[in-house]
Amino acid sequence: MSDSALEELRSAYLYRIIAETERGTAREALFRELAESAEQQASIWAVSNGAATPVFIPDLRTRIVAMLVRRYGARAMRGVLGAMKVRGMSIYSHPTPGHSVPGVPGAGGMESRHSGMGVGGNLRAAVFGVNDGLVSNLSLILGVAGASSNSRFILLSGIAGLVAGAFSMASGEWVSVRSQREMYEHQIDLERKELDEYPDEEAKELALVYAARGMQKAEASALAERLLSDPQKALDTLSREELGLNPDELGSPMNAAVSSFLSFAAGAFIPLLPFLIGTGRPALGASIIITAIALFSVGAAISLFTGRSAWRDGARMLGIGALAGALTYGIGYVLGVSLPG
Repeated sequence: MSDSALEELRSAYLYRIIAETERGTAREALFRELAESAEQQASIWAVSNGAATPVFIPDLRTRIVAMLVRRYGARAMRGVLGAMKVRGMSIYSHPTPGHSVPGVPGAGGMESRHSGMGVGGNLRAAVFGVNDGLVSNLSLILGVAGASSNSRFILLSGIAGLVAGAFSMASGEWVSVRSQREMYEHQIDLERKELDEYPDEEAKELALVYAARGMQKAEASALAERLLSDPQKALDTLSREELGLNPDELGSPMNAAVSSFLSFAAGAFIPLLPFLIGTGRPALGASIIITAIALFSVGAAISLFTGRSAWRDGARMLGIGALAGALTYGIGYVLGVSLPG
């Protein structure tokens, strides 16, 4: 079977998974139609190569993505699905006028069906956090090991690297998310003031947004006026439609900091583990082996977001980690030999 036919069948499989999670909404029919279209395209590719379209058996990556979509919904996983060449994800980036904007009948089920809006981003951040911990602490341990064979010194250095790196990552993430949240809160506050002072002008701007998406002008104006007539939902609607922000999902600096701390610490703990139960060269060798396995696994997990081969991304991450470790070990060895004791 050609790669093109395989990709179309994989897309069809995921479209049907998404349709299952969207059962009872207008999106269910859309994704079922996309699945049928992908299957037809796969048949065309197969015929052009002189073969029958086989039964599709999902590979491990596809099964993992399907599991995540069932658990968290397509909206939360749209970045991963996009990397898998699943089309139609743009409908989750902007609400559909008349269906999924706040205050419109029938919208609630489509917008609240899945609450894990940031799951895809959190999963990606966790994977990269673990990777940072792996590479940085392995490099630190190898650098110290190159300069000294004292296992206690290596262990203390590794613990210090874990704690310092985790707190550094956490503080940086807290500042980043806090700054971003303050910017969003400022934009929403400006929108609130404009709504209080110029409600008619805000209704006209909102109508223009809907008209630009294909609605008739009269229908867009009526919808905008109806939405802004409800004081409780007017600001929420303007924030979503004009600013592209969800006031309920501006991000928690503390949650981001804790998540960053834990993911980095988890990665940094792996190369340190052998020195907690062993000493000397055996511990160093075990550290290198388990870290190499972890690096390859993290690289394979990153392929969920790149759409590339898991083997390719795993090998690349392993190579990067090996290069960083070798360089720091060499630097540590040279300094350990050349510097006075």
